[in-house]
Amino acid sequence: MASHRKSRPTGPRVAGIRTPALATAALTSVALLSQTADATPSDDRPTLEEVEKKVDDLYRQAGSATEKYNAAKEKTSKQRKKVDGLLDDVAQRTQKLNDAREELGSFASAQYRTGASVPETATLLLADSPQDYFDQNQLMNRLTGRQKSAVDDYVTQQSETMKKRREATESLETLTESQQDLKTAKSTVQTKLATARKLLSELTAEEKARLAAIEKKKQEAAARKAAELAKQQAEEAAERKRQEEAAQRESDAGSSGSSGGTGSSGSSTPGTSNGTKAESAIAFARAQIGKPYVWGATGPGSYDCSGLTQAAWKAAGVSLPRVTYDQVNAGTTVPVSQAQPGDLVFFYDDISHVGLYIGDGMMIHAPKPGAYVREESIFYDGESSIYSVVRPA
Repeated sequence: MASHRKSRPTGPRVAGIRTPALATAALTSVALLSQTADATPSDDRPTLEEVEKKVDDLYRQAGSATEKYNAAKEKTSKQRKKVDGLLDDVAQRTQKLNDAREELGSFASAQYRTGASVPETATLLLADSPQDYFDQNQLMNRLTGRQKSAVDDYVTQQSETMKKRREATESLETLTESQQDLKTAKSTVQTKLATARKLLSELTAEEKARLAAIEKKKQEAAARKAAELAKQQAEEAAERKRQEEAAQRESDAGSSGSSGGTGSSGSSTPGTSNGTKAESAIAFARAQIGKPYVWGATGPGSYDCSGLTQAAWKAAGVSLPRVTYDQVNAGTTVPVSQAQPGDLVFFYDDISHVGLYIGDGMMIHAPKPGAYVREESIFYDGESSIYSVVRPA
């Protein structure tokens, strides 16, 4: 008997997923979709290296903005003193002008009582430009010597008062501009720091640990560079000493027969006074180690980078400008290889950071917000970050 069952199709089934080829394709698609969904958020998330670079850049930009803030603050302070002085001067000159006007008024009263020259004197006191009026010979001829002196004094006081008032007005405008620059710089610093803090706060514990490890490697590399510089400087110093001793022996041998050997040892080294001041500056800076970096601060409880170097050299009796842009011009530039304790080491093309060199490739500086005054290699951000070394005058 013939079977009524339909024969099994030879092609692949469409309704089910038993066919291996179709099942594999479906699973692959699901896996790909799952991977894509998982990858989308991480693609938008910066790598740890990118975060580190961004944070470093933000701190550097904040440092630059801090120096601009310091400069604007200093300018504002000076401008305010100038304005106050001008306003005091205007007040004093206004009083003198009033005194001169009162003296002219007494002449006007006397003339009124005698019935002489009332219209001229009254017009004089009401005139916008008394000098133009006094140029009329008919009035000048009727003035006595005392009256003429009073008129001259009045005209002089009026002219000087108007001049000082104009100066005060211009200074007030400049002060307003300085205050606006100060406000802008302060806002820039705060924005940069807030962005940096936000980036750091979004790191996981694992990422923070990896970031700390990266920072440690950078510090180790910087310490090796400092040690290399210290070795180089020690070798150069030893060579200089050998040359000096050889020169001294030759000098002694040449003069022993003629002078009886009373010569000086030549122990006074050029720059000894500056060396003593440098020691005082370093001693002050070392005493500040552990105090927090605060942008715009000049001590005694906290410092920014240029505030620390300024205070250190002030303790040694040397006055430095407030900001890095000016401090870099406050002495003699020397090569990094010839840096001596007390020298100022400046960083970055915008000269936005400075530290106090203490020898052996090391410095004391106030690094950045969130950090404290500390000793560190001058190569802490790489050799290329060093802008110049300056020996204060």
